[in-house]
Amino acid sequence: MGLDEDALEYHRVDPPGKVEISTTKPTNTQRDLSLAYSPGVAAPCMEIHEDETDAYTYTAKGNLVGVVSNGSAVLGLGDIGAQASKPVMEGKGVLFKRFADIDVFDIELEEADPDKLVEAIKMMGPTFGGINLEDIKAPECFTVEERLREEMDIPVFHDDQHGTAIISGAALVNAAEIAGKSLDDLDIVFSGAGASALATARFYVSLGAKRENITMCDSSGIITTGRAESGDVNEYKREFARDVPAGDLADAMEGADVFVGLSIGGLVSQEMVQSMGDNPIIFAMANPDPEIDYHEAKEARDDDVIMATGRSDYPNQVNNVLGFPFIFRGALDVRATEINEEMKVAAARALANLARQDVPDAVVKAYGDQPIQFGPDYIIPKPVDPRVLFRVAPAVAKAAVDSGSARIDHVDVQEYEEQLEARLGKSREMMRVVLNKAKSEPKRVALAEGEDEKMIRAAYQIQEQGIAHPVLIGNEETILETARGLGLEFEPTVADPYDGNYDEYAERLFELRQRKGITRSEATDLVRRDTNYFGSVMVEQGDADALLTGLTHHYPSALRPPLQVISTAEDVEYAAGVYLLTFKNRIVFCADATVNQDPNEEVLAEVTKQTAKLARRFNVEPRAALLSYSNFGSVDNEGTRKPRRATEMLQSDPEVDFPVDGEMQADTAVVEDILTDTYEFSELDEAANVLVFPNLESGNIGYKLLQRLGGAEAIGPMLVGMDKPVHVLQRGDEVKDIVNLAGVAVVDAQQE
Repeated sequence: MGLDEDALEYHRVDPPGKVEISTTKPTNTQRDLSLAYSPGVAAPCMEIHEDETDAYTYTAKGNLVGVVSNGSAVLGLGDIGAQASKPVMEGKGVLFKRFADIDVFDIELEEADPDKLVEAIKMMGPTFGGINLEDIKAPECFTVEERLREEMDIPVFHDDQHGTAIISGAALVNAAEIAGKSLDDLDIVFSGAGASALATARFYVSLGAKRENITMCDSSGIITTGRAESGDVNEYKREFARDVPAGDLADAMEGADVFVGLSIGGLVSQEMVQSMGDNPIIFAMANPDPEIDYHEAKEARDDDVIMATGRSDYPNQVNNVLGFPFIFRGALDVRATEINEEMKVAAARALANLARQDVPDAVVKAYGDQPIQFGPDYIIPKPVDPRVLFRVAPAVAKAAVDSGSARIDHVDVQEYEEQLEARLGKSREMMRVVLNKAKSEPKRVALAEGEDEKMIRAAYQIQEQGIAHPVLIGNEETILETARGLGLEFEPTVADPYDGNYDEYAERLFELRQRKGITRSEATDLVRRDTNYFGSVMVEQGDADALLTGLTHHYPSALRPPLQVISTAEDVEYAAGVYLLTFKNRIVFCADATVNQDPNEEVLAEVTKQTAKLARRFNVEPRAALLSYSNFGSVDNEGTRKPRRATEMLQSDPEVDFPVDGEMQADTAVVEDILTDTYEFSELDEAANVLVFPNLESGNIGYKLLQRLGGAEAIGPMLVGMDKPVHVLQRGDEVKDIVNLAGVAVVDAQQE
């Protein structure tokens, strides 16, 4: 099937469309329903009657945006009417929810008269925390937005005008820097004088461009003062009329620094690009075909052409999804009365700054694993970059507070970022707890495989965020050269195994392993060529506080050196691997998933205690269940006796200060009703959050099924029971996984 057929099937499959409404509170019992509706609902109604701002406290208003259109200028389809615009408005709602967790009602109004449109939208004010105007044709869109901004006390934002302005504005800030030019000196030419072009030109002035340096062209050519005085252009275009000779787009582009296309495809030739100034900036944003093809523009010049388009198959896509979800998120969260110029500028500056930072692996993978680095081909973040939420929304919120458009008078940016992370899932919320602990007292974390690009990028982020003091193990020259090649501006701490300062590490390894078959020369060789051994001795000797390894090794081979050199803690016989699985409203720790193949009851008891300690590092009070296929003696054999005996050991251990029970089936452990109704004698009166599997096979199978079929996110594996903090990565882990485990390692070291 072609794209059209695929799209029709996508929208047609049951349930039709792309959105639904779901409840956020329980509605299972009569009491639930009496609270949700009559008679309980009267209480919040009366509170809001007394103070209308309480609507933000007792209703969904503060997270609800109305996406409103009359269908008069839909994408590239033109005036197709309100009903036909509904798939687009639903799609807009999907983007709001996907990228910023904002709920949307899409409103399609069959009304062309701007006055009536304003009245209709204004009457919906009590419903929404903000209004996103969409696909309303010019010049009516100007009138509608201006009046609604004046007459409503919630943010009103016409994305077709301001979205492109903000995103391309961020691109312009970075493009000018790369080209070595100043914003206030740029000679800028616009092709197109519609709503988007006019808003973009105004916004560039807000960013620092000079209005007198902007030349705007419509289908009749350059908008000159002569044309304005003759009445040839409307009042909105007149704002950018220049006292210059009449001419066409080709005349305007001669010698220009910047071309901004918001018109139709194919208007610009290679000769026109050649006539521009040095290192020209070309934003050809007509869709689906830009004013000039990307490759044609690049080939037209011998110097650097910085090019952006509206297309996803070329570098530097100007995509409005980088703006509106996060701008509204920030505005809603401070209960803003408008989205003003200060908030829009803050959004653009935040996007520009984000493009200069190291790019997450997940984003690189989404774009074909090709390197992404700040420069001519990367001047704005990619739309799938999850960090946009944490950079743009706080910047907008702070600008709203500072400019007086917010109903609250203060925003703690760090605290707000944590709230935003919690919106994206429990795993981010849990990791934020650990990372904040780590930042309070950073420790030295040795990174084996320090020459690997991911390790170097992780070291940069760990150091930049103040999580730890990373030490990269490897050839110093190679590491420094790779860091420079990645554009990472930091001075990494490097421990080079071939540096003579570390000869004592070989002596220490020989001392530890001489009666385990290791000769002095073999010890020297291992320390120099195997960074796992080097890092293990480094931590054992106290020259680093923790070790991360395993990125390019099989788990068993990466674990062997730390076990041989650092070993387990004094009162611990066995280490174990734990995964933290996060669901929408629940977290569980799964052990052992990586180390002990067939543990006996002593090992199971020890693993349970160590996993409970780990849970508390995440500020979670442990409730442990030892799992089996039997419930409390319903099956009696050697397999079921192991977790049963381990439970008895734990329950009689005076050091165990958390509830633990077993043996029990997995559903008994995690379903509270089964525990309380069927097994009321159980030590657990709530569902377990520490799940101890009877062997490695079941642990590995169990956590992977939960992760894949249950939709859980996994953090780990985290190694517990070692004498000093060691964590073994999975081969292929991303930079964020390394950063997260570094945070866990630091908290481990703090506990030590």
